[in-house]
Amino acid sequence: MSEHFLKHKQDGVLTVRLNRPDKKNALTSEMYSGLAAALDETADGSDLRCLLVLGVPGAFTAGNDIADFLNTAMTGKRASNAVFDFLERIIMAKKPVVAGVDGLAIGVGATMLMHCDHVVASDQSFFKTPFVDLGVLPEAGSSLIAPRIMGHHLAFELLAMGETFDAAKAHEAGLVNKVVPSAELETAAREAAARIAAKPPEALAQARALVRGDRSDVLARMREEAELWKERLSSDEAKAAFMAFMAKGQKKAS
Repeated sequence: MSEHFLKHKQDGVLTVRLNRPDKKNALTSEMYSGLAAALDETADGSDLRCLLVLGVPGAFTAGNDIADFLNTAMTGKRASNAVFDFLERIIMAKKPVVAGVDGLAIGVGATMLMHCDHVVASDQSFFKTPFVDLGVLPEAGSSLIAPRIMGHHLAFELLAMGETFDAAKAHEAGLVNKVVPSAELETAAREAAARIAAKPPEALAQARALVRGDRSDVLARMREEAELWKERLSSDEAKAAFMAFMAKGQKKAS
């Protein structure tokens, strides 16, 4: 297992930690594959009853590594399917998924939360989806599910305007269930996962299926977004935005 992706099992809960703090947990193909495998591991037939996803202090995840996008945009090389494999699995997850968010949750770090069953955020967390600013589009089925969760106006503000939501606004919008002090974040997330795992599994599965409803339309929208993403990655707007982003990062580093 990669040092950037850690796993631990206890009392029916599979805990995975995104662990790339030097890059603010920017997701690589290997990390996406680890998340997809964890979702498979908790699927039907497993004695694991809940998946808990954590980041590191100050960074849930900065989203996809922009260098990967730039490489795809400039070379025309086919992008890895790892992200789409993960998105398909979390949209159709067989068991409850809990997320504990501290610090930044950017791009897919924010949109993946829309498919979790319970999200605990610290008071230091913030959420942003700068898709349009990067010349691309919302993903993870968020263009369909975000308006269902928070209504058109807030969904447009988050997904199209790219505005930052602090923890209080994310809670108000229905993106997170609970906000706690940063020092209490992991304890609160673990306790939520443990409570879920301790419930009668068949009754919980049936209740969850009723609450979540048919997810086929969300899956179809994710795939539609993915095709549009592939087109946008080769656009002049996206190339210019990715290059500007990388140049800004290099300037800060120097």
